[in-house]
Amino acid sequence: MKSESRSQTPYRLRPLGKTLSAAKVDVAVPTYHPDEKYDRLLRGLLKQKKAVSRILVINTDREGYREPALGKRKPEVTHIDPKEFDHAATRNALFQKTTGDFVLFMTQDAVPVDDKLVSSLLAAFADPKVAVAYARQMPAEDCDIIERYTRRFNYPAESRLKTAEDLPELGIKTFFCSDVCAMYRREAFEKLGGFPDRAIFNEDMVFARKAINAGYRIAYVAEARVIHSHNYTPIQQLRRNFDMGVSQTEFAETFRGITSEKTGVKMVFSTAAYLVKTGHSDRLPKLFVMSGCKFLGYRLGKAYTKLPRTVVFLITTNRDYMRRLRIV
Repeated sequence: MKSESRSQTPYRLRPLGKTLSAAKVDVAVPTYHPDEKYDRLLRGLLKQKKAVSRILVINTDREGYREPALGKRKPEVTHIDPKEFDHAATRNALFQKTTGDFVLFMTQDAVPVDDKLVSSLLAAFADPKVAVAYARQMPAEDCDIIERYTRRFNYPAESRLKTAEDLPELGIKTFFCSDVCAMYRREAFEKLGGFPDRAIFNEDMVFARKAINAGYRIAYVAEARVIHSHNYTPIQQLRRNFDMGVSQTEFAETFRGITSEKTGVKMVFSTAAYLVKTGHSDRLPKLFVMSGCKFLGYRLGKAYTKLPRTVVFLITTNRDYMRRLRIV
């Protein structure tokens, strides 16, 4: 792993060593109507060179859950009502059920690329200041070319260690982190109080910013790879970014002085240049429509307290959360 901070100090994954080799890693997965990707996720976890100790699942909506065909090794599943789900609180509850030295949070649709996922993430913790290490997300075979480039933009081939010193250069990217596949050091997670009590989105980035502020480091491990991508429609993207804007408003202290706009604009121009360069100029209209929906959703989310209830409920992907947040 290599750091690209201003100091350009080399940083590479070290061998696990005796301590990390003996460390226990639990996996925590929130699910909702899981499909075949969930089965592939579990099978991939059970084939890891560094064996995981336990796989714990909190499933939303018991009727939508089907038992994966894994033989004797099955995850430990707890069911909750859909109204109880919360991006932060549900993961905090999952963490409390774990006992491992490290906890790997994953989503039900993140599929390990190979058997080195766990060991690669774990290796980053040879640095005692690393609080969380997150994986590279690779596009699925059916991934649209625009989303495929977005994966490359957000999850490059070069690993990076991020500290508070990177804030002037990277801005919001300094504490970018994704619970699609992210491993947490138990000691640091507990010391910092875990995720917030509630969150509609960005619970991972809220924790990462808290860790950065406390002097910890965030490791992006490109050697650890999962297949995870979406082909969102413009409306789906608008709704997703609305929730992102709500989150950044709710956690104003976390995002104070740092917004997503600059990074978003950079990604649009970079994607447009890539489409032209690779002979896909015909995809530019879609890029601009998608980008417009992202921006509109984000700005509406930032201003959610000023919007009528009917508009908020029409746009958000989590009405139950907004009911709790707005007390309406």
